Amino acid sequence: MFTDFGLYFGLGWQHILDLAGYDHILFIIVLCGSYLIKDWKKVLILVTAFTIGHSITLALSVLQKIRISSNIIEFLIPLTIVITAIINITGKSSTKNKKLTYALALIFGLIHGIGFSNYLRSLLGRSSNITGELLAFNLGLEFGQLVIVSFILAASFIAINFFKVLSREWTLFLSSSAFGIALIMATERLSNL
Repeated sequence: MFTDFGLYFGLGWQHILDLAGYDHILFIIVLCGSYLIKDWKKVLILVTAFTIGHSITLALSVLQKIRISSNIIEFLIPLTIVITAIINITGKSSTKNKKLTYALALIFGLIHGIGFSNYLRSLLGRSSNITGELLAFNLGLEFGQLVIVSFILAASFIAINFFKVLSREWTLFLSSSAFGIALIMATERLSNL
């Protein structure tokens, strides 16, 4: 059991940090791109909301309780990045709108979870008892996300405190970059619908 836990935990963090699947990395970057190191508690809540969302649909999809075309999900994932980037760019993620931001993170997590499920389902095959593997994989994904968040918060700290980049300019840089990349991905994947 512990060996399987370690295996699936490792697969989870490796999957989220795999540069070939950079759309999930890009989402985490844009999700926490408007926060600073001092906001780490808010970022933790935000990432946890995202994790709850993707854990729900990951479990439901792997257990084959829901089925959605992978082409639709592959289109919706960059769309979540575009929407989050627009919120950051327009400044709509103000303090009074944080609850909306958390709700969107949860909803977008639901979409990303289905994307993760295709990978996990292929690993599990027809295994009947997947609870431990699912938990380990989810914890691995969460660990990988926290690595990305740590990197982004550290980069923002360096940019703002050492290179004197204004906080708003940093948010615009990250969000605009993510917006452009995700818009191209969404446009390319639109033809597969």
